[in-house]
Amino acid sequence: MYNSIMTLMFILPLVAMLNLITNQSHFLMTLLSLEGITLSLVLFVPLSLSVANAPNTSISVVLLTFGACEASIGLSLMVLMSRSFGTDMLNSLTMSKC
Repeated sequence: MYNSIMTLMFILPLVAMLNLITNQSHFLMTLLSLEGITLSLVLFVPLSLSVANAPNTSISVVLLTFGACEASIGLSLMVLMSRSFGTDMLNSLTMSKC
Protein backbone atom coordinates (compact mmCIF):
# COMPACT_ATOMS: atom_id res chain seq x y z
CA MET A 1 0.00 0.00 0.00
CA TYR A 2 2.76 2.43 0.97
CA ASN A 3 4.78 1.69 -2.16
CA SER A 4 1.78 2.37 -4.40
CA ILE A 5 1.18 5.72 -2.70
CA MET A 6 4.83 6.69 -3.14
CA THR A 7 4.72 5.65 -6.80
CA LEU A 8 1.60 7.78 -7.28
CA MET A 9 3.32 10.73 -5.61
CA PHE A 10 6.12 10.54 -8.20
CA ILE A 11 3.87 9.92 -11.21
CA LEU A 12 1.27 12.65 -10.51
CA PRO A 13 3.67 15.64 -10.76
CA LEU A 14 5.32 14.16 -13.85
CA VAL A 15 1.97 13.79 -15.61
CA ALA A 16 0.94 17.29 -14.53
CA MET A 17 4.20 18.79 -15.79
CA LEU A 18 3.90 16.90 -19.08
CA ASN A 19 0.35 18.21 -19.47
CA LEU A 20 1.55 21.71 -18.61
CA ILE A 21 4.23 21.57 -21.30
CA THR A 22 2.19 19.93 -24.07
CA ASN A 23 -1.27 21.42 -23.59
CA GLN A 24 -0.82 25.17 -23.51
CA SER A 25 -3.91 26.14 -25.43
CA HIS A 26 -6.44 26.66 -22.62
CA PHE A 27 -5.80 28.62 -19.44
CA LEU A 28 -8.01 26.25 -17.43
CA MET A 29 -5.89 23.22 -18.36
CA THR A 30 -2.77 25.11 -17.31
CA LEU A 31 -4.34 25.92 -13.95
CA LEU A 32 -5.41 22.31 -13.45
CA SER A 33 -1.87 21.13 -14.14
CA LEU A 34 -0.50 23.57 -11.57
CA GLU A 35 -3.09 22.35 -9.06
CA GLY A 36 -2.02 18.77 -9.69
CA ILE A 37 1.57 19.68 -8.92
CA THR A 38 0.48 21.52 -5.75
CA LEU A 39 -1.69 18.60 -4.65
CA SER A 40 1.16 16.17 -5.07
CA LEU A 41 3.37 18.43 -2.94
CA VAL A 42 0.71 18.71 -0.25
CA LEU A 43 0.44 14.93 -0.12
CA PHE A 44 4.13 14.10 -0.58
CA VAL A 45 5.72 16.43 1.99
CA PRO A 46 3.86 15.12 5.10
CA LEU A 47 4.35 11.56 3.91
CA SER A 48 8.10 12.02 3.52
CA LEU A 49 8.32 13.89 6.84
CA SER A 50 6.55 11.07 8.64
CA VAL A 51 9.01 8.56 7.18
CA ALA A 52 11.92 10.69 8.39
CA ASN A 53 10.29 10.99 11.86
CA ALA A 54 10.36 14.78 11.69
CA PRO A 55 8.58 16.43 14.63
CA ASN A 56 7.13 19.35 12.69
CA THR A 57 4.66 18.32 10.02
CA SER A 58 2.76 21.61 9.90
CA ILE A 59 4.47 22.54 6.62
CA SER A 60 1.65 20.72 4.80
CA VAL A 61 -0.83 23.30 6.12
CA VAL A 62 1.37 26.08 4.75
CA LEU A 63 1.58 24.33 1.37
CA LEU A 64 -2.18 23.81 1.34
CA THR A 65 -2.68 27.52 2.09
CA PHE A 66 -0.39 28.51 -0.78
CA GLY A 67 -2.26 26.08 -3.03
CA ALA A 68 -5.58 27.66 -2.13
CA CYS A 69 -4.18 31.14 -2.78
CA GLU A 70 -2.80 29.97 -6.13
CA ALA A 71 -6.17 28.52 -7.09
CA SER A 72 -8.09 31.67 -6.17
CA ILE A 73 -5.68 33.97 -8.00
CA GLY A 74 -5.72 31.70 -11.06
CA LEU A 75 -9.50 31.52 -11.10
CA SER A 76 -9.83 35.28 -10.78
CA LEU A 77 -7.34 35.77 -13.63
CA MET A 78 -9.27 33.30 -15.77
CA VAL A 79 -12.57 35.10 -15.10
CA LEU A 80 -10.95 38.44 -15.88
CA MET A 81 -9.46 37.06 -19.08
CA SER A 82 -12.71 35.47 -20.22
CA ARG A 83 -14.60 38.70 -19.59
CA SER A 84 -12.00 40.79 -21.42
CA PHE A 85 -11.23 38.53 -24.37
CA GLY A 86 -14.29 36.26 -24.46
CA THR A 87 -12.23 33.07 -24.26
CA ASP A 88 -9.71 31.26 -22.10
CA MET A 89 -7.35 30.50 -24.97
CA LEU A 90 -3.77 31.43 -24.12
CA ASN A 91 -2.97 32.47 -27.70
CA SER A 92 -5.41 35.39 -27.34
CA LEU A 93 -2.98 37.08 -24.95
CA THR A 94 -0.69 38.50 -27.62
CA MET A 95 0.52 42.08 -27.39
CA SER A 96 -0.14 42.76 -31.09
CA LYS A 97 -3.90 43.13 -30.53
CA CYS A 98 -3.63 46.61 -29.00
